[in-house]
Amino acid sequence: MAEAFNFELVSPERLLVSEDVESVLVPGTEGDMTILKNHAPLITTLKPGLLDIVFAGGREARYFVKGGFAEANPSGLTVLAETAINRDDLDAAKMDQAIKDAEEDVADAEDPLKRDKVQIHLDYLRQVKITLGL
Repeated sequence: MAEAFNFELVSPERLLVSEDVESVLVPGTEGDMTILKNHAPLITTLKPGLLDIVFAGGREARYFVKGGFAEANPSGLTVLAETAINRDDLDAAKMDQAIKDAEEDVADAEDPLKRDKVQIHLDYLRQVKITLGL
């Protein structure tokens, strides 16, 4: 059993997690990395992917993160994510409906700038669905 350390996951909307954890798998742009207690100082940007958390005591959680950065040091880890969605908060039916709605928005958009914006959102939704295996 790994030693516990402080971990915080923050999105623009709120603090999502602030607990002691045993490990966190971080999807860094230079590659995925597992952070444990007493990690050497490190700052990395995040790529879209899964943040796997093992809490002290063995409970696990999985978040889809997109954008932002992670800062590790010997006393803990902080992840500031542009987007962070708890895997347990999503289901396939809701995701399929959101993708269908976004596809309709793209098809209906007459303004090229608006079309680009809704296309980016559609691409994001598809990435979440693929990454989470929904």
